[in-house]
Amino acid sequence: MSSSDKKYLDRVIVTHNPNQKNITSAVIWLHGLGASGHDFEPIVPELGLSDDLAVRFIFPHAPKRPVTINGGYIMPAWYDILEMSIERKVDVEQIKVSTQQIYDLIDREIEQGVRPENIVIAGFSQGGAVAYHVALGYPQRLAGLLALSTYLATNDDIVYSTANQNLPILIEHGIHDPVVPSVLGEQAAALLTKKGYPVEYKTYPMAHQVCLPQIKGIGNWLNQVLS
Repeated sequence: MSSSDKKYLDRVIVTHNPNQKNITSAVIWLHGLGASGHDFEPIVPELGLSDDLAVRFIFPHAPKRPVTINGGYIMPAWYDILEMSIERKVDVEQIKVSTQQIYDLIDREIEQGVRPENIVIAGFSQGGAVAYHVALGYPQRLAGLLALSTYLATNDDIVYSTANQNLPILIEHGIHDPVVPSVLGEQAAALLTKKGYPVEYKTYPMAHQVCLPQIKGIGNWLNQVLS
């Protein structure tokens, strides 16, 4: 199937390009359960990105589907959550479908001239669980993985890519998070560190959200991995 025939996820696109150069980097950022691609759109100008970078931010909208833990209510979701136990029983096959949809967006960026090693995959909460699956299994080298207030739901199902064995990973969590306990962020960081990934784990005194000091820190990290 050619790219012109392929149906991509609806998405919001924001560019950081102060010098009006050709776009050379991309960040594909996945929102949380019940949100939309507009959720993180406002943070782009707050990141403090370098004027030397020309970055396209892609914020896809998750498809709407019934979510079991919410009584089957239909809402934007990357996958169904079957039980809110600490282990988070989830629909792994739906995560794999969402992963392929993000792979399609990566491929589209590559077709537009962005090298895969200049593409960051980011995700918040449920979007972060998909971001883990995407970045850790993608067959070409990526620039980095940003996992915010999330958990590694599919460790046993990821075919870990040798191309991304040294992928920079930034995991961040609120220590007062009542939705995704910070222990899940710690577990993901410990597991990936044990596997040899260069993991940076940070916490902030916040709930299930992002905060301005964190956003500035993310901007600094993006400046490093995309430079």
